[in-house]
Amino acid sequence: MSTPAAARVDVPADPTSPGATHTAPTAPVGLRAAPVAPIRVAAGQATLVPLDVPANVATAARLVARAGDAGAALLVLPELFLTGYDLPAIVGQPRRYPLRPDDSRLDVLAAACARARTAAVVGAATHDPERGTLHISAVVLGRDGARLGRYDKQHLDPAERAAGFTPGRAGCTLALDGWRLGLGICWDASFPGHALAAGLDGCQAYLVSAMFDRGAGVRKRALLGPARAWDNAGYVVVANHCARSGPYVGCGGSGGWGPDGTLLADAGLDDPGLAVVPLEPAAVAEARAGDLPLADPSVDARPGPRELITVA
Repeated sequence: MSTPAAARVDVPADPTSPGATHTAPTAPVGLRAAPVAPIRVAAGQATLVPLDVPANVATAARLVARAGDAGAALLVLPELFLTGYDLPAIVGQPRRYPLRPDDSRLDVLAAACARARTAAVVGAATHDPERGTLHISAVVLGRDGARLGRYDKQHLDPAERAAGFTPGRAGCTLALDGWRLGLGICWDASFPGHALAAGLDGCQAYLVSAMFDRGAGVRKRALLGPARAWDNAGYVVVANHCARSGPYVGCGGSGGWGPDGTLLADAGLDDPGLAVVPLEPAAVAEARAGDLPLADPSVDARPGPRELITVA
């Protein structure tokens, strides 16, 4: 499948507003291309202190250290990890709980990333001061601790919309060590087109920050991970809550699935827990060597607008 290279325009970057580049809705070249070298991606989980951002940043920093010791290039943490899933309180005090541009509360996590040489994707509420909007976001820190940007959840559930959050306007791809990694947040993963858009942007893995509870969330976690992996012939890594967060109790199971849908790592209910998922170029190449749905002529090869964040 041969398509024009994606057009891009620069957009400004700050810690709570995605930076790098904005990708126009055109399909990339090289859906069957595989990275050269393997990497490890970790998914973490832990009990949080409700609405205590500094305490939860410290927990995130400890998980980054563990991920670095395990050789992970990147750690993914659950949805709204820095506050917990307490929507009314977050919306009720938008100047207190959501992250702000250049928020110093991230300094401890940034320092941990730099020490471990491990990047992090951490779930947080964010506030856009220019538009006055609140978002459920995945904030990206580099291996040197630099704030690289964020992804805002595109598919909000009815409770999140009713609370006053605003959906994101673009998807997000991370470029890391030759890999392209698409970001998703919880309900995003219930929409096959969301992961498909990442695949059409050349992503070989789909990383999800989640709140899957111990009710219906158990089946969601068990079904969506392998389904999205199989759909797109790529890896899926999910970081999920494992304890109470707002009105829910997370079912844990942070982990990852291979391109054929096989479960590769599972943190179970460990608290704190860490699952390290090996991403192998050969597995991607094998999965994408045969009949590839991503490359089928019937697929609309326009993934929609996306941000590209490069992790050095």
